[in-house]
Formats: sequence, structure tokens, C-alpha cells
Amino acid sequence: MIVSTRAIQVTRSVLKRNYGISAVVYAKASDPIQQLFVDKVREYASKSKGKVFLDPTPQLEKQYKDELAKARRQYGAEGADMSKFPDFKFTEPQIELDNPSK
Repeated sequence: MIVSTRAIQVTRSVLKRNYGISAVVYAKASDPIQQLFVDKVREYASKSKGKVFLDPTPQLEKQYKDELAKARRQYGAEGADMSKFPDFKFTEPQIELDNPSK
């Protein structure tokens, strides 16, 4: 009986919390400034999919490419994609045991 009472209390609190969160998510914007903010966030999300910069200028793109080329030359990574995190491959070290009985 104690376990079931505790389970009911926990379930009730979880449902209250989830209902409170979902009410905020599904609420309509009542303030025009709030609506403008939501619209701008949606616009930004739709523009920024798969791009490095949102609205790049030719000067900014050139500077970005120059910096990537500089990093390639400096680290000797010609032909590598410098905008991705490198893959590290570590090998297990070979341990030689000295046998003192020999």
C-alpha cells in the first residue's frame, strides 16, 4: 500500500509538471512583441539550416576561406576538411614483459 501511494504521488507530480510545460509551449503569443520574437526565431531557424553563416557577405566568405587555408598550411592538412572535428585513432601500446627468471 505504501509503494502504490508513493507511486501515485510521483505520477501526479510528473503529470502536473508536464502539463505546465506543455501549456507554455502550446500557448499563443498574446503580446505583439512576443509574436515578433517568435516569428524571428522561426525565420532564423529556417534560414540557418545547413549554413555556416546566416547572411554572409563576400568579404566574410573570403576571410573564412583564407583562415581555413591558413590553418591547412600551418598544420599540414592539405586536402582535409578543417571545419570538422578530427578523428583520433589510438592504438594499444605493445608491452614487453621482462622475465627475470631467464
